[in-house]
Amino acid sequence: MPNLRRRFLIAALSLTALGLVRHAVADDGYRLWLRYDPIVDDTRREAVAAAVPVLVLTTPSGTESPTIEATRRELQEGFSGLVGRVPEVRVRVGAGVDEALGDEGYRLTSRGVADGGGIEIRGNGDVAVLYGAFALLRRAQTGEDLARLQVVDTPRVGRRLLNHWDNLNRFVERGYAGFSIWEWFNLPDFRNPRYRDYARACASIGLNGAVLTNVNADALVLTPYYLERVAALAEEFRPYGVRVYLTARFSAPKEIGGLDTADPLDPRVIAWWDEKVAEIYRWVPDFGGFVVKANSEGQPGPQDFGRNHADGANLFARALAPHGGIVMWRAFVYQPENEMDRVRQASFEFMPLDGAFLPNVSVQIKNGPLDFMPREPFHPLFGSLQHTSMTLELQITQEYLGHSTHLAFLAPMWKEVFEADTFARGPGSTVGKAIDGTLRGHPLTVVAGVSNIGTDRNWTGHPLAQANWYAFGRLAWDHTLEAETIAEEWSRMTFGSEPATVAALTDILVRSREIVVNYSNPYGLHHIQARGHHFGPGPWVTGGRPDWTAPYYHQASEFGIGANRGPEGSNALADYAPELAALWGDLERCPENLLLWFHHLPWDYVTKSGRTLWDAIALRYQQGVDEMRRLAADWAALEPAIDPEIFANVSARMGRQVNDAIHWRDACLLYFQQFSKRPLPEGVEPPAHSLEHYMSINLRYVPGHPGDY
Repeated sequence: MPNLRRRFLIAALSLTALGLVRHAVADDGYRLWLRYDPIVDDTRREAVAAAVPVLVLTTPSGTESPTIEATRRELQEGFSGLVGRVPEVRVRVGAGVDEALGDEGYRLTSRGVADGGGIEIRGNGDVAVLYGAFALLRRAQTGEDLARLQVVDTPRVGRRLLNHWDNLNRFVERGYAGFSIWEWFNLPDFRNPRYRDYARACASIGLNGAVLTNVNADALVLTPYYLERVAALAEEFRPYGVRVYLTARFSAPKEIGGLDTADPLDPRVIAWWDEKVAEIYRWVPDFGGFVVKANSEGQPGPQDFGRNHADGANLFARALAPHGGIVMWRAFVYQPENEMDRVRQASFEFMPLDGAFLPNVSVQIKNGPLDFMPREPFHPLFGSLQHTSMTLELQITQEYLGHSTHLAFLAPMWKEVFEADTFARGPGSTVGKAIDGTLRGHPLTVVAGVSNIGTDRNWTGHPLAQANWYAFGRLAWDHTLEAETIAEEWSRMTFGSEPATVAALTDILVRSREIVVNYSNPYGLHHIQARGHHFGPGPWVTGGRPDWTAPYYHQASEFGIGANRGPEGSNALADYAPELAALWGDLERCPENLLLWFHHLPWDYVTKSGRTLWDAIALRYQQGVDEMRRLAADWAALEPAIDPEIFANVSARMGRQVNDAIHWRDACLLYFQQFSKRPLPEGVEPPAHSLEHYMSINLRYVPGHPGDY
């Protein structure tokens, strides 16, 4: 009996580590949205149980592969948890390829009585069937009718990746949820169960790739010591359809290859990369390819040798092409000696190279032309590059939106990007269509998101930040989904289907990002965060290279505020289609949420509200504070419906966020008031401290930033 009890305890602990056991006391958030807790409503629970007595997995092979085993396990565990019954899962060979599904799409079909009842999940590959299984479980979790399913769903984008800015020492740059989950020292011998849970979570939202290392790359990851460990991670991810990618340091031939150059046109360098890539594929046969950051922020690149970005990208592309790999070449480039407006530099460097990149090159472009600001216009390259495949790079981790301390549901921001009209080929030429290949017919389509996960037990630090990981996956699969729909899905899957709770959570999520904009960067203000760590306000930041200072962007003076990007300023408007240049350049028609991005205006400029610009800015900061207080109160009202551990975690962060919103308002208004020389309007609370007090605050060792600032 003691041995039996010991074996049971070990098994229970193992299942808990895998997230497969319901938490009896408190929920620490580890299970993410894959909780599979019992459906409370008896009628709905019985309806779901009646719909899934038998589940048929139809694939071309019909074999019990590791992916099919994972699919069977997911379905049986999921429905066992949801309805208390374990469905029978059968595997059968499909009759030919279903052309409507492509490589990764799935079909869900309710089978008639004559066919034995239940639901068929069909795909043209095992991973497609896995995606279908997760979709079926999601529909059960969110209360959809499973009795008459006729669903076909295919991804709009081919490669849907998480970019991990993880260093080999396990520090995560711009990471706010602990250290990197990749335990390089323990690999390949010990494989943390978290690796499989990570891949499972990614597959549940349709993500099919992971870039394991920081864009500020370390060449050591390309050495055999690390490649053996990369291969172990790839093995863990493979059943869930998640391919591994790496970042490549351009100077690797010199640093680890013994060459005296990294010139992309040097035959020795070409031969070195050819062999290095071949070596990687010997370790990882389904390796996805490279992300490269070159000639930006001090990173080495082809311009160090008098070459251009196409020369550099094509070096990697030629080496990867025989193996089916791709290179994502980042367009986040700017040089301190370049006096051009920083938001124009990528267009200046990449537009002349349009069409010069090989077919397996995708230029990776941030959503906006600056740097993941709380709000900015879409990057002009999405409209101007005609002959080049493009990767949309989004930032899931909240570098400029309060880290993992503040709540900011980012789906509304990403929807702004996907739905933005570039006018590249007339009205309706949205960024989404430019990325998914429908606008220009590019076969290589990629969306990448900078990960927000780490070793924190709940993965993302802020429990509600899990919604951003979830939302990224859902939009990468289908960018036409509505932000509110995604928020409601996540809320139901994470906290249950009680209508009032779901409605309140959905509302809290959808409101949150605009609130952060209002109390930090309203009216198109940008890059006024504190230096280095970017947490909190820093409109006074000066010193060093100009484009790392705040006045470079807000240009506040006694005459007004804002960046003049029209013909009389930097003329960044010229990088966009004429329709947009005309719209944004016209003060009568320019959206006020981008007003100070494109225009330098006097303090007494009259806004659409009838107020002066100074009064409007001050009241918008106050609005952000008031909204944040209401958001915290709305969360507090949910206490009876939320697990105590999660409720306490979020409540503490909400309290900090309210105080931080006040800090933002007071610090920014006191700083800008020096120039406006106007009193705060009625309705704006007076600051509690002097400007000198706020400017003296010096946060040190802020998570996610390696320096001491």
